[in-house]
Amino acid sequence: MTSLRKLGSSDLEVCPLALGGNVFGWTADQDTSFAVLDAYTAAGGNFVDTADSYSAWVDGNSGGESETLIGKWLAARGNRDDVVLATKVSQHPEYPGLSAANIKAAADASLRRLGTDHIDLYYTHFDKPEVPVEEIIGALDELVRAGKVRHIAASNISAERLAASLEFSDREGLARYVALQPHYNLVSRDTYEGGLRDLAERAGLAAVPYYALASGFLTGKYRTGARVDSPRAGGAAKHLESERGQRVLAVLDEIAEAHGAPVATVALAWLAAQPTVVAPIASARTVEQLPALLGVAELPLTEDETVRLTEASA
Repeated sequence: MTSLRKLGSSDLEVCPLALGGNVFGWTADQDTSFAVLDAYTAAGGNFVDTADSYSAWVDGNSGGESETLIGKWLAARGNRDDVVLATKVSQHPEYPGLSAANIKAAADASLRRLGTDHIDLYYTHFDKPEVPVEEIIGALDELVRAGKVRHIAASNISAERLAASLEFSDREGLARYVALQPHYNLVSRDTYEGGLRDLAERAGLAAVPYYALASGFLTGKYRTGARVDSPRAGGAAKHLESERGQRVLAVLDEIAEAHGAPVATVALAWLAAQPTVVAPIASARTVEQLPALLGVAELPLTEDETVRLTEASA
């Protein structure tokens, strides 16, 4: 994998693909999760993304399963210092919301599950507009000062709330968001492009997009008439019904063929080339799915190819 990238204004350096931990303890059991994490780090990967709520939506799970598996893997491999670990707060069934008390309690619970004394990047998972930004930033700043969190970040937040948060941090000299995790990919551009991205660019925030492959649609395995055995098939299939989805797949196919690369690699390469984007997030539920994701580091698209994909996805 190519050289590491600086994450916004932080001192964190991350590889160009963040490994999504949402599948660990859900569609990937412990042995498979360990194998995926081993293969990812062996290839030079160092950026693992999870959340305290993964995977509370699964029958029999209560949230925290992904963090627990990652914690067991870190302990087994003894490689905590080699991994940039990101997790999130606000959605765990036992720790919902962003009150100051909840943020601190949830962070302690995450640290216990991860078996570590610090989280490298701590996101507010979903903003809660009913909680003042002053309370949220104040609590996160306390975690940073206590050494429990190195840097803070936000996901699923409006431009207005993000601006207010940054202004408060700057005014009071408190911990400041260094990264943003938006829903962003070739077939979902509207949420991020515009005011939110403009603000991220002005503020020097790094974007780490989730759903980078649109629930698998941008791997190219979802085609009209094709049956795919995946819990995410429904989320991916909706893009097949849109003209935009069909246009994007057609151009992805052409560029992938020209490079002799998987469709997923090309889709991630387009995302990685966008302003502010440092590392798209993608998950693998098998080791075999990893090479197509890791290939993003080795596939620089030409300007013409990037423009063709941008126009197809407009």
